[in-house]
Order: sequence, then C-alpha cells, then structure tokens
Amino acid sequence: MLTGQDGMEIACLCVTNRKLCRGDFLERIRRIASRETDRESGMTADAIVLREKDLPEEDYFFLAEKVMNICEDFSMPCILHTFYRAARQLGCRRIHLPLCVFEQMEPDMGFDVIGTSIHSTEQAEQAVLLGAGYVTAGHVFETDCKKGLPGRGLAFVQEVVQAVDIPVYGIGGICAANAPDVVRAGASGVCVMSGFMNEKIFEA
Repeated sequence: MLTGQDGMEIACLCVTNRKLCRGDFLERIRRIASRETDRESGMTADAIVLREKDLPEEDYFFLAEKVMNICEDFSMPCILHTFYRAARQLGCRRIHLPLCVFEQMEPDMGFDVIGTSIHSTEQAEQAVLLGAGYVTAGHVFETDCKKGLPGRGLAFVQEVVQAVDIPVYGIGGICAANAPDVVRAGASGVCVMSGFMNEKIFEA
C-alpha cells in the first residue's frame, strides 16, 4: 500500500528497474518483499512486477527464479514481465505484457492473471478483448523515465477507466502527493518504479 499525503490507502505495484537500483538488486527485492517501510514514505508493495525486459530471455529466466524465491519467502505476489514462456517454465501464474506481445502470445498458456500496458483508450479496449485482467495506463505525470514527454494527465486515466470494466493502475511519475488524485480519477491503484528503486529506506 501507498499512503497518500491525505492519508488515503492506495494499492501499489512495485515495478522494478535494476538500473535505477542503488546497491545490490536482489537485496533491494528482499527488502521490498519483506514489506519494509518507514513512517516518512508510508509505502509498501502489494506485488512486485519484475520488468527487466532489456535482458536476454535466458538471463531474465535466472533472475526471475531468484526473485520468485525471495517473494515466496515473504508471501509477496510476483508478476513476471514480457517473457511469458520463461514465466510458464518457472510456474509463475501472473504475467505482465507489452500489448504488442500480448497480441502475439500463444493461446492457453495457463496464466491466472495477465496484465498489459496501454497508452490510449483504444489500446485499453483491445486489452479487454484479449482477456487482460488489468491494465497499467500511462504515463500519467512527467517522469525521468520518459524524459521530454509530457504526462497524459488525470483526464486520460478517467477516460481509460470509463472505457473498460477491468482494474486500471496509473503509472508514471507517481508519488504520495499525487497518487490520491489518480485514484480519485477512477484508478484501482498505482505503480511505482523510482520510489522503490531509489528509496533510501531500502538500502542496507
């Protein structure tokens, strides 16, 4: 959960990026999975999305295996990303896919939950037709991960929420100050990357 500055409790997915992580990445995962937090940040993850899609699939497989083991130790839901064949081999029942990968995924892969990333209401509607269980909609606010690109804003979140009947999670530039606004726009929760990867409280 992420606690907004107004005290609102908000469902929060941690999206990883090992390149932003200061210190050992797996130790950071362990600290997040164990739900370590402090009063200042008010932030714990409800699930960890292992996004490291820049890795070759074989390297992702071995990293995912380690991350899944850590998450299992703390009963933290782990959602793998992009590499659905590796996820199936590892027995992971949750996967998050870029929409272009989702469209080409082999049928009947046996996942309990499939999420996908969308950037328009049309993509959100396509995700529903493909059987997505949730979508991440972004980027909502300006973020260093998308330098030079303005955020799509809260109106975009509201449009997506109104267009589909599955949970919508806002992503991009989310923090305790603006997360409540994302939920008030209709989102079921938010995704946070930099806040978890850079946050000092998770350092040894």
